[in-house]
Amino acid sequence: MKDFVGLAHLFVVAFLFHFSSFMVLPSITDVTMDAVCPGRDECSVAIYLSGFQNAITGLGALVVTPIVGNLSDKYGRKALMTLPVTVTILPLFILACNRSEMYFYVYYVAKIVAGIFCEGSMHCLSLAYVADRVGTRRRAAAFGLLSGVSAAGFLSGTVTARFLPTSSTFQVAAAVAAAGAIYLRAFVPDSGAAVSFDDEACDPLLQDSSCSSATSSSTSSDGELSPRLPPYKGVLPSPSDMVALLTSSLSLSAAAMITFFYSLGEHGLQTALLYYLKAQFGYSKDEFANLLLIAGAAGMLSQLTVMPILAPIVGEEMLLIIGLLGGCTHVFLYGIAWSSWVPYFAAAFIILSAFVHPSIRTNVSKSVGPHEQGIAQGCISGISSFASILAPLIFTPLTAWFLSETKPFEFEGFSIMVAGFCTLIAFVISTRMRGERCGAGEKVSTVQHEQA
Repeated sequence: MKDFVGLAHLFVVAFLFHFSSFMVLPSITDVTMDAVCPGRDECSVAIYLSGFQNAITGLGALVVTPIVGNLSDKYGRKALMTLPVTVTILPLFILACNRSEMYFYVYYVAKIVAGIFCEGSMHCLSLAYVADRVGTRRRAAAFGLLSGVSAAGFLSGTVTARFLPTSSTFQVAAAVAAAGAIYLRAFVPDSGAAVSFDDEACDPLLQDSSCSSATSSSTSSDGELSPRLPPYKGVLPSPSDMVALLTSSLSLSAAAMITFFYSLGEHGLQTALLYYLKAQFGYSKDEFANLLLIAGAAGMLSQLTVMPILAPIVGEEMLLIIGLLGGCTHVFLYGIAWSSWVPYFAAAFIILSAFVHPSIRTNVSKSVGPHEQGIAQGCISGISSFASILAPLIFTPLTAWFLSETKPFEFEGFSIMVAGFCTLIAFVISTRMRGERCGAGEKVSTVQHEQA
């Protein structure tokens, strides 16, 4: 019961964190355009500024996130989680005071610094915290619930932004972010790698179980979750340590490759989408909020209801394939949108693509020992951050080029289609990896049968 309460408190913090972070998303494009290119619907400078911010943030997160994850394995999740929930307050507070050009550039620098510590760290630490307290067979559902709570924060923040003026949006977001930091310090119990629920019988998500079979269950789980790395006493894991971890099993290697290509397409879409919709269909704050509202509702519905039901039935590998297929459809529809209503329809496919990240993280969590949850999730977050560095370098000039008067041919959504092909590569890898695992499983079964 104590562990269930701890998870509930963590979910509250995750909700508040994402509520404050995403509340400002519908307004930030207009704020940027008004500060950099007032009175214009298309501005290459604003696109390049956004791309540069994403690249620098991703570069910093690539280095910081594995370190934070490794430190949390030693000193506990709560102590390290305080960092991202605290630093995210500053940029929101700056725009809450004023949104003039000078304040915008101060916010811009603060946002980059905050993003280095927040981009991936909060999600990585939250996943490690859940893994400390939930058995392996229920971990996919638990990760889905965590993602669903985050999506609920996204949805609630977007709804709130839809009805608030821009000035009040940043003030409310800053206050909610501060409340989240206070709640974390006051109510969330600490957790570390030493607290590990390898036994399904002790899982706080299973209310009809007892811990009577803890010893036997724990023994089998320990064998399945043996450490992939020797004990590491330093603060900074070396690149060879991270490579050794990610190449220690087929599941981890597949997760790393799929994460890279899917994140490249995902960040490419984020880089291009809002500016593409503004130039192509004249979207503004309200239209952005409506689009994000549909996306948030689809993601929340998927992760809070659909995924916990399907995960025990079909498994996270099949959910990953379904999610990647939905992600491909989602991105390609944006790229070929022929009317202003098509992006709203495309956003509904997030009900499938929302399976992707929890499924990947579940595979990673099941493939490492209890003392490697933080660093393993940090490595995957680092790969995602590396993709977020490359995405602006590729998609920012591509988007600006095809939205300018000098575009080589008439296809404003070309950069989004390229992002869709990155997602398609991830889908192909997931199907091939599943096929290889099934083939290996059949071969092992045949050998065992012959030996018998």
